Amino acid sequence: MASVTNVLLAGVGGQGILLASEVLSEVLMLAGYDVKKNEIHGMSQRGGSVTSHVRFGEKVNSPIIPEGEADILFGFELLETYRYLPLLKAHGKVVVNRHRIMPPSVATGMERYPEQLEELIISAVDESLVVDGLELAMSAGNPRTVNTVLLGALSNMLDIDENLWQQALTKMVPSKFLAENLKAFELGRAQ
Repeated sequence: MASVTNVLLAGVGGQGILLASEVLSEVLMLAGYDVKKNEIHGMSQRGGSVTSHVRFGEKVNSPIIPEGEADILFGFELLETYRYLPLLKAHGKVVVNRHRIMPPSVATGMERYPEQLEELIISAVDESLVVDGLELAMSAGNPRTVNTVLLGALSNMLDIDENLWQQALTKMVPSKFLAENLKAFELGRAQ
C-alpha cells in the first residue's frame, strides 16, 4: 500500500487557515500527488476552533486523518495546537505559531489561559518548530501574512521544490498582496 502523509492544520477563525490549506493542497497537486482535504470551520467567524485535514500520496481514499496518524501538526495558535497533539503520530512533527488567542472563557475571566504551552509542546514532540509568525509577518510588511510565514516554515518539513510553493502562492494570492506574501514565505522558510 502506498504511503499517505497527513498534515493537520489547527487554529482559530480569522487566522487564514483555510487559505493556507488551499495553498498547501495546490503545492502538493503541482508536485504530482493525489490530495484530499477536509475543513471543519466550527465557529470560525467568532474566533472558534478551525481545523483542516490535508492528506497526500500516490493514492488517497479519504480526506479525514485517522486519529493518531497526523505526520505534521501545523498550528496557528498555541492552545489549539496543544489541544490537537493527541492526533499526532509517534515521531510526528509540529510547526506552531507562538501566537495566543484568548478563548471566550478566558476573556470573560471564567478560566485562565494555560501557561508554558510552548514548553509543553516542545517537550511532547521532539521535532517542534515554534515560529513568531506575527513578528515575521510585520517584517514582510503585512501582519495578515502570518499564514504565509507559517507555510514557509512548514515547507522545510516537506520535500517539495521551492518553485512549486512560489507557483501556488502566485496562483492563490491576489496580485496586489503577492510581493509581501512571497517575502513572508521566505522569512518563514528561513526559520
